[in-house]
Amino acid sequence: MPAIHRTTRRGFLAGAASCALFGAVPLRAASAPSRIVSMDFGLAETLIEMGLPPIALPNPGIWADWVVEPELPADIVNLGTDREPNLELLAALKPDLIVTTPYLDGVRPLLEAIAPTRTFSVYAPPAGHPYERSVTATRQLAAAVHGIEQGEALIARADATMATARQQFIEAGIAGEKLLIVQFLDTHHVRVYGTSSLFGDVLERTGLINGWTRPSNYWGFTTVGIEALAESPASRMVYLEPVAPDLLDTLAASPLWNSLPFVRGGRMDRLPSALMFGMLPSAMRFARQLALQLTRESGNG
Repeated sequence: MPAIHRTTRRGFLAGAASCALFGAVPLRAASAPSRIVSMDFGLAETLIEMGLPPIALPNPGIWADWVVEPELPADIVNLGTDREPNLELLAALKPDLIVTTPYLDGVRPLLEAIAPTRTFSVYAPPAGHPYERSVTATRQLAAAVHGIEQGEALIARADATMATARQQFIEAGIAGEKLLIVQFLDTHHVRVYGTSSLFGDVLERTGLINGWTRPSNYWGFTTVGIEALAESPASRMVYLEPVAPDLLDTLAASPLWNSLPFVRGGRMDRLPSALMFGMLPSAMRFARQLALQLTRESGNG
């Protein structure tokens, strides 16, 4: 999850140690990299969809909870955490290329001491449109791994997925419906995804309306108390997994929760996980799951 990153004395010492340990990175031939390490889930899912899966990734154990698809390679190496990766293991893998994001700029000097490193920006100030930024980043990443055709094919698949979902919503008579897209933090707080989120971009591209109109941060969300959801009384609420055990049972006993318009009206849908800070593959998964659920609700699934 996003957090304020601060470069610490420990980080500087680790950087100095890594330079001493690994030495200067030699110039590599301009051939297609075959051993790619991704420091980010969004970049990793993009590489997998292009048929160029990374050999290593931080925190692969939570992939099945937050990303789900595409599947990770069974032999992918666990680098530890993204903010404190296992540098010795990373060096031993002898990567041709490391791909990362501005979120990890604080550790980039450590990565550069091991292998050529490229940064691709989707979620960074100022707030923007992650879908469009993902298209740009996909093209840049595809060029970096000598996979331009694969990148363009992925972009085309994503656009086709948006068009298909849009048509499904039209046929189901739910085009233009207002939605609140949320994730529960606890029984009192949620993240609501606004117009500068990947989910918000999917709503716009598929002909639905984002019911959340407050400004969002550059990650695309706002953290609010559940009472704030009453600001959009005509909206249907869609909440994403994972959901903490017993959270929904606790909410069911809450007078505040039961007073919300979408709860009283039974206008709620639960969706399987889709990576909120992902790229085009996550946008496609969210659109497919949303279309499946909403058209089923309308009787046209």
